[in-house]
Amino acid sequence: MQLDVGSELRRVRESRKLSLRAVASAVGVSASLLSQVETGKTQPSVSTLYALVNHLGISLDGLMGTAGTDSASLGLGAANGGAGGEPRVGRFSDSVVQRREDNPIIEMENGVTWERMAVGNSAIADPLIVTYPPSGSSSREGKLMRHAALEYGVIIEGRLTLRIDFESYDLEPGDSFCFDANRPHLYINQTDEPARGIWFVIGRRDQPYQSLADLGHEQPTDSRSVSSAVDVLEAMKAMRPDARR
Repeated sequence: MQLDVGSELRRVRESRKLSLRAVASAVGVSASLLSQVETGKTQPSVSTLYALVNHLGISLDGLMGTAGTDSASLGLGAANGGAGGEPRVGRFSDSVVQRREDNPIIEMENGVTWERMAVGNSAIADPLIVTYPPSGSSSREGKLMRHAALEYGVIIEGRLTLRIDFESYDLEPGDSFCFDANRPHLYINQTDEPARGIWFVIGRRDQPYQSLADLGHEQPTDSRSVSSAVDVLEAMKAMRPDARR
């Protein structure tokens, strides 16, 4: 289910009463490029999309969730039909299961795609199936990006290079990562095969981002009840052997 991201970005910008030139200047792109993104004539890079989302004050889940998961109202699922136009009986998405044909998809510059997985009623994380085609990168210009979140991922197919600060990591299937996405970083596929992985972008959306500690990624100093994914992360951290020394 391909999303019309440009129209949604324009709708939000206009609802904020922000001019196209002002937003373009704030995120570091030309007004011409932003206009082309909003009209669907071109796709933003990953870094540009993050910059726009952050500046406009919307979450990725909010952006990708505009399509919803109610197949009956969307005319998706069984009504879509399967291969050869055959009906897909019983293939409706609901609040528990999201069928693959109903995954909201954003296609970005140089073929990078995000497929949002099921989120139900949760607003804790943005779970994504991410694909980088050969030569695909999060920024065509090679610029490192930053955004307020904790980023987890695991590579399931192909190879992908992660550049973060002054380090470079070649990731293969089964390799996973976790880092404070406020650190400058870049993804790039330097191979001739697609790279695919699962990402979880976690951040508190109900308060301003401050540091990695805000995301529950430091050793806890007191006992607290587990009431959110952040608390689970803290509890798991405390269970590590090196945390009990």
